[in-house]
Amino acid sequence: MTITPHIATHKSEALLFFTLLQLTIIVLAARVGGSVALRVGQSAVVGEIIIGILLGPSLFGLLAPDIFQYVFHSGAPEPMQMLSQIGLILLMFQIGLEFDFAHLAAPKHRKSVMLIALASLILPFAFGFATGQVSAHLLSPSANALGTALFIATAFSITALPILGRIMMEFNMTRTPIGVIAISAAAINDVIGWLLLALITTLTLSDFNAGYFALKIGLVLGFFVLSWFAVRPVMKRILHHCDAQSGALSHNLLGIVLAAIFLSAMVTYQLGIFAIFGGFMMGVLLHDEHAFVRTWKARISPFVMVFFLPIFFTYTGLRTNIGSLDTLTAWGWCAMIILLATVGKFGGAYIAARIAGMSHAEGKVMGIMMNTRALMELIVINVGYDLGVISQQMFTMLVIMAIFSTVITSPLLRRWLPAIGIAIPTHTTKLDHSAHEQHG
Repeated sequence: MTITPHIATHKSEALLFFTLLQLTIIVLAARVGGSVALRVGQSAVVGEIIIGILLGPSLFGLLAPDIFQYVFHSGAPEPMQMLSQIGLILLMFQIGLEFDFAHLAAPKHRKSVMLIALASLILPFAFGFATGQVSAHLLSPSANALGTALFIATAFSITALPILGRIMMEFNMTRTPIGVIAISAAAINDVIGWLLLALITTLTLSDFNAGYFALKIGLVLGFFVLSWFAVRPVMKRILHHCDAQSGALSHNLLGIVLAAIFLSAMVTYQLGIFAIFGGFMMGVLLHDEHAFVRTWKARISPFVMVFFLPIFFTYTGLRTNIGSLDTLTAWGWCAMIILLATVGKFGGAYIAARIAGMSHAEGKVMGIMMNTRALMELIVINVGYDLGVISQQMFTMLVIMAIFSTVITSPLLRRWLPAIGIAIPTHTTKLDHSAHEQHG
């Protein structure tokens, strides 16, 4: 049957209408959530994450099911899915740009940094792996138990470096010794965490076939080497030719950079790992072009953070259904996951800090900072959900854990920082707002 032009036009207009309706609600709700979070002493992004979750079936779908269905299920889901993925690729590019590898090479406090980075990675990974192995047949019965355990372990291990950086700015900690150690350890933690995620994704997609996995790893390593030694010099030459070192960002340069980000994402997709790794890699390649990074943050980052990031949070929220935790057993598992993730991350960092010669009070501060997960864990578990190794129920539990681990950071820092001689700024809300505007 042939679809007449006016019917096709009507369907396109209807799809556009529902996409615009969703975007309007998402963008405005995120601003409200961010503002409320700032008023109660949280990072704005925490409010945006929570609002994204509440726009899903956990609250909006529960309180107003008919309106929820009308808004989010009247049109095809593909436009929002694609916008979410494009936004995530751009966000990963920005995360790559924000990596300060100088922290990894700084000789000062090197022993403390390495001890804390490794302990706060290994202990929670072990706890997460054990949790995944024990819970897989109950909470993700249709998934491969090893794949489930590996993704839960990675989710337990990750630290949200950008969020931690903003919180440290809020508390004027960026130039303190403990702040430098924390951000350096978090940087190492994140580098290893993203490599782990790429590795585990490749392993899962290879169906745990050793030969196919080795081939994929070889291809991915080849891509990284080629990117660093061939693509990076070309991109730097282009940036210098376009006068990026002076802070200029011409339309042509912006077009070239966006095309490079998307091509890199396409390559990693073709290699059999997620497109987001390509975006991240391109950001890493350009992280030391400081003038370009400043200009990108000033001109492009605000749009990514205000438009694309809330779409990703809502996309995550639509997959999160707190109502699926409908038994005491399910809530018991959720509490256990939160407890083990917190003990693993906090405990690993605390013990390492004490071994490195820090005081009990400094160890507590280090532990709570390294326990901040937020956005990074959401990215990890979305990948696991897309691969089918994490069920919706487990996904929901891990989302709750990500929110909990981030929400407790600022209040506990306010309580513990005075004990190590760091005064609490009286204008933390203003500082947090400024940090959010500058760094997204």
